[in-house]
Amino acid sequence: MKEVLIIEDDKSIADLLEIHLGDLNCKVTKSFDGKDGLRNALTNAYDLIVLDLMLPHYDGLHICKEIRKNEHYVPVLMLTSKSEEFDKVLGLEVGADDYLTKPFGIKEFIARVKAIFRQVEAIQHETGNHKDITVGNLKIEVSKRRVSINGNRIELTPKEFDLLLLLAAHPGKTYTREQILNLLWGYQYNGYEHTVNSHINRLRSKIEADISNPVYILTSWGVGYRFNELDNIQVNTEFSKG
Repeated sequence: MKEVLIIEDDKSIADLLEIHLGDLNCKVTKSFDGKDGLRNALTNAYDLIVLDLMLPHYDGLHICKEIRKNEHYVPVLMLTSKSEEFDKVLGLEVGADDYLTKPFGIKEFIARVKAIFRQVEAIQHETGNHKDITVGNLKIEVSKRRVSINGNRIELTPKEFDLLLLLAAHPGKTYTREQILNLLWGYQYNGYEHTVNSHINRLRSKIEADISNPVYILTSWGVGYRFNELDNIQVNTEFSKG
């Protein structure tokens, strides 16, 4: 059974989502304001958090930022109304895994939830029960979902971390853009391969000393991307991202 936290101040919406999540064999906890929602999110373990953007006390962006400071990863599906000012890029930057704009259909909501669960399972299967990865001055702490260079933590979005772990867990293996897209975003994003390119570029900007001459994440021209084979990695140990 999956544990789901709904943080939504509209009780009718929260109740409706609870009913349909129950059909997916999910146990639901509901919070109706940001303060209670944040407390629940930080003190209990969940498989998914459904998070409204506009809430009393704390808004969804603040809650998402605080959740992402926690060592334990939980996917976040953010809800927002069409009438609300919402920068979708900002929402994803602070750590939301996906978002839905109100009003939305229940079928679409359930499809997004299922996609998130599938993506988490696919990543877990693809990366296996990997131990922490240390190569050069880069360290990936898998269970904590933490990345550091020379001991300095690098802030990554959930998708950036998943992308890095996917590649680093299989050094030398090339993944096509389509494979990465399906594994990390799901099949509903077919045709958006440019999303992979932009995430690769942003990830490189955070972990590479020189993005024009990457050491860790290499391009397999005409195919996709791969993590450099460990024996080939030579880095400047003085490099530090501030």
